[in-house]
Amino acid sequence: MEGTGGQGPFGPGSPGYRPGGDDEDRQEGDAAQGTGPEAPPPPPEEPPAPLWSAPKNAEPSAPPPPPPGPQSPAPGGPQSPAPGPQSPQAQPPPPPPTGPQAPPPAPPGYGGPVPPGGWQQPAKPAPVLPGELASWWSRVGATLLDALILTVAVVALILVIVLAFAINDVLGIVVAVILGLAIVAIYVGYGGFFMARDGIRNGQTLGKQIVGIRAVRDNGQPYDIGNGILREFVVKIILFGWVGGFFFSIPTLLDYLWPLWDDSNRCLHDMIVTSHVVRV
Repeated sequence: MEGTGGQGPFGPGSPGYRPGGDDEDRQEGDAAQGTGPEAPPPPPEEPPAPLWSAPKNAEPSAPPPPPPGPQSPAPGGPQSPAPGPQSPQAQPPPPPPTGPQAPPPAPPGYGGPVPPGGWQQPAKPAPVLPGELASWWSRVGATLLDALILTVAVVALILVIVLAFAINDVLGIVVAVILGLAIVAIYVGYGGFFMARDGIRNGQTLGKQIVGIRAVRDNGQPYDIGNGILREFVVKIILFGWVGGFFFSIPTLLDYLWPLWDDSNRCLHDMIVTSHVVRV
């Protein structure tokens, strides 16, 4: 059926009408049948990027470092100096030598030869004693016997002085002066006189001789009168007897009791004069 005005059912104003619709439908039909115009060829593909080339968004690589040595100054100003020589790497300390060591340096101001064994002398060896160490009880007995002998001698001289005064005052004064000096001499020189005897009696007072002990010096030398007086009178009587009495006799008591815990059974006066007491 034809419409009015010479237009068909798909003319202008009809639903589905669009300008050029017949041509477009015809072209679509030709394309479906393969009779229409050919489609333009696709654009040529770009060749693949070589494997060695860097990606486009990569940063440019840093320039290689300059060779060592002095460089010519670049234009535009002075360049900073090249870095100095590098410090060598720390080496491990060498192992200690196993051979004999060199002796230590001599003391300042000494120009003589090095003594045998170097400057570091060995420790002083312990003294060689000529007998077994005396016990504490034997030493106490010898001390009491010596005190008794001195007391008897002094009392006997005092009785003589009293008797002289009973006879005559002038005689008593003369006897008192003479026997007074004798008492002092006996009191001071008793130990030195008897300890200075020769042979096996050297180092023995009368009390030590009775109990069978004697004093020996650590240096091996025998006792003389001077060393005997130093040990028996100066150290024992004056230092630990008279001076120790001002300190409530505490030093005197310690001197007597010290052999009880000393390894060598020595009193304090033995340590001062470097001596030991041994059995005969």
